Amino acid sequence: MLPTGARDTQLRESNNQKVHPQPMEEAMNQNPEAVEALISKVFTNISSLKSAYIQLQAAHTPYDPEKIQAADKLVISELKNLSELKHFYRENNPSPVCASPQDSRLAAEIQEQQILLKTYGVMVKKFQSEIQNKDSEILQLQQHIEEAKQKQAKLEKNLKLRGMSTKESEGSADENGFPPVDLTSDLFTSVVEAAYKAIHDFSKPLINMMKAAGWDLDAAANSIEPNVVYAKRAHKKYAFESHICQRMFSGFQQESFSLNLDNLTVTKESFFHQFLTLRDMDPLDMLGQNPDSVFGRFCRSKYLVVVHPKMETSFFGNLDQRNYVMGGGHPRTPFYQAFLKLAKSIWLLHRLAHSFDPRVEVFQVKRGSEFSEVYMDSVVKNLIMDESDQKPKVGLMVMPGFWIGGSVIQSRVYLSGMKVAE
Repeated sequence: MLPTGARDTQLRESNNQKVHPQPMEEAMNQNPEAVEALISKVFTNISSLKSAYIQLQAAHTPYDPEKIQAADKLVISELKNLSELKHFYRENNPSPVCASPQDSRLAAEIQEQQILLKTYGVMVKKFQSEIQNKDSEILQLQQHIEEAKQKQAKLEKNLKLRGMSTKESEGSADENGFPPVDLTSDLFTSVVEAAYKAIHDFSKPLINMMKAAGWDLDAAANSIEPNVVYAKRAHKKYAFESHICQRMFSGFQQESFSLNLDNLTVTKESFFHQFLTLRDMDPLDMLGQNPDSVFGRFCRSKYLVVVHPKMETSFFGNLDQRNYVMGGGHPRTPFYQAFLKLAKSIWLLHRLAHSFDPRVEVFQVKRGSEFSEVYMDSVVKNLIMDESDQKPKVGLMVMPGFWIGGSVIQSRVYLSGMKVAE
């Protein structure tokens, strides 16, 4: 037996140590059905978790964002269920007695928090991935918007081009689509000046190519208008300008410009709309998109009458370009592009002339007519007038004149038999 003092000491130590009122083995043995049901739920939950994880892996090959998101939610749901089972078990089955219960509990809580941190880390990475995906989607949408804007610009351009198509009756001026332009006599005068400059500019390469091909320019000028007395040999260039002008202005007074257009109904507003449409456009670009438009047919018909087949043969050695134009095409050769600038200027003048109410009237001056300062302007300025009473006579009409309202835009003429001051 222990001494009395020793027993008292042992009792005090035993009283200071906590003893679990119901050990684990005893608690489990009291309700084995509940424990079995809990274990069954744990195994079922683990099986479900495995299945969800397999679905998550399968969604990556092939990559399917929607299936990945659904499988991810299922995995998280199963993990939550497992966590709830763990808490349920701890609440109903306290931990057994240990020497340091506080340390054991803290260690368990730390371990649980570490697991939660890992879970949160996975979720943070997931959210970061989703943010990157959203940024990528935003970038793609911005690209789509930019592409849509480009398509819109092309569609607007095509809508403008429809004003040059055979359905001109549907054309009308859109005040919001073009810069404000006043339909005035000053505007028409400026377009007349541009048309005359275009005739002069096209005659230069034409004459140069005739020279290079060995043409007799004197004979060519005389065939255009015979017996014109030129003050200088260089003035024979006006014969070629006159030839170009006569061909380009043929049919100008007609709304159709001598083109065969069935059921053509036009208004002054549609004429002005067409003027605004082509004014700032490159003619070759417009014809590239709509080669068989009214403007396209106008260019083809005028090219075939301005440039003679003999000219083309001597210039290019064949009629390939001519045949291409006759077949409905618009070649991208420098010579044809130079012609298109001329055709555009005359077309704009025609569209603008028929935009006025009343429309602008064109008039021509015949050879041999007496010179009138009211209706005519000499293309050569430094002339010496004869002291005789005989008035100068027109040798060539280089550019027609126009009646616009009550005003006159003079025709440009070359006077035959005049002398030029040096």
